[in-house]
Amino acid sequence: MAKAAPEGLITALDIGSSKVSAMIAQKGDGGELIVLGTGQRESRGVKGGYIADMGATEAAVREAVEQAERIAGLNIEDVWVGFSAGGLVSDVAEVEFELGGHRVEQADIDALLAAGRNSIDPQGRMVLHAQPALYTLDGLTGVKKPLGLHADRLGVHIHVVAADGSPVRNLDLCVRSAHLEVKTIIASPVATGLACLSEEERELGVALVEMGAGITNVSLFAGGMLVGLTSIQMGAADITDDIASAFGTRRSEAERMKCFHGSANASPRDNHDMIPVVPVGSEDDAHGHTQITKAALIGVIRQRLEHQMGEVRKALAQLKFEGPVGRQVVLTGGGAELKGIADYAQQALGRSVRVGRPRGLTALPDAHAGPAFATLAGLAFYAAANPVDLRAIAPVGHTAVHRPKGMGVFRKLMQAARANY
Repeated sequence: MAKAAPEGLITALDIGSSKVSAMIAQKGDGGELIVLGTGQRESRGVKGGYIADMGATEAAVREAVEQAERIAGLNIEDVWVGFSAGGLVSDVAEVEFELGGHRVEQADIDALLAAGRNSIDPQGRMVLHAQPALYTLDGLTGVKKPLGLHADRLGVHIHVVAADGSPVRNLDLCVRSAHLEVKTIIASPVATGLACLSEEERELGVALVEMGAGITNVSLFAGGMLVGLTSIQMGAADITDDIASAFGTRRSEAERMKCFHGSANASPRDNHDMIPVVPVGSEDDAHGHTQITKAALIGVIRQRLEHQMGEVRKALAQLKFEGPVGRQVVLTGGGAELKGIADYAQQALGRSVRVGRPRGLTALPDAHAGPAFATLAGLAFYAAANPVDLRAIAPVGHTAVHRPKGMGVFRKLMQAARANY
């Protein structure tokens, strides 16, 4: 019999276009995250990150969570859910107060954050994150703890991530229909960045390319936070479809060919290595099978990758990822498991590229340690950190803050984001 969930338990749920995965973890005595159980099911009701079949997705969610519960020997009630569909917008807004040179008190910080909360205008979108990232003192950025310091002006950078409301509500309804309570819905790039980017990488500047099955999210980190995000309606499933179409085989067979024989890079030997192909109407025995060269398979894969990397290049240019900052790219997602993808991307993008895998989790099964599960691990890290969110701060009056002049100077950068997306 499964036991009731103990205190401090975290359940992460990643609902993607190819798979639904769940992870139950708990904080250890030293603050580390210990994985107690994982579960995974094929995703049949999600297209391009959006829920297209509520019943099929609900069943996959229930089965993935039940598998994780059986392994952990626990019953769970609430989950932290990732949202990876297109339509995500990320940017940084700023709020600043005049303090007149006195020491920063907790009341000043509370009022500053409350003013920031009141000033966020998502322009009809649903805000997923509104988090204070770094404070500024008299224009000096990067201050983490301003309490007790003297300043004429106190400001804060607010990291805002918003999404189209309907897909988020559908995701919430689907999880609740599986008899699970939704703790919060987290934008997948925020979570993935926690799992496979170091703090220094996020500080210096890095691009994260999540190559999911139905969608590719390109996000930019700088100054320790996510500062830009765009989505490409193309993913690893498009490579599978191209293989199935080119060689007249089923999607399941095309996926097997891609995983076992596929590569992003070609070699002279590929012209001699032969791969069996099961035609659509054929039985599983050898009768009726055809053969293709490995070079032909890689040619189809590279044709799609060329198009995909071209779109990634455009996205990086759109996000102003250039100069000394724009040197490091990290690939994650199921598409990043393709053999040779890092070398191919490095040549295609002209930047240093590595594959990002989840790290820092204790007892993580090898099957869930690849780049396809970086978002799942990141959701657990996010839940463990439980960062401050301005949406949970109640509005307060302006009397709590010193404001001789320029009270509530607020600069929104969302318009630039809306122009981009």
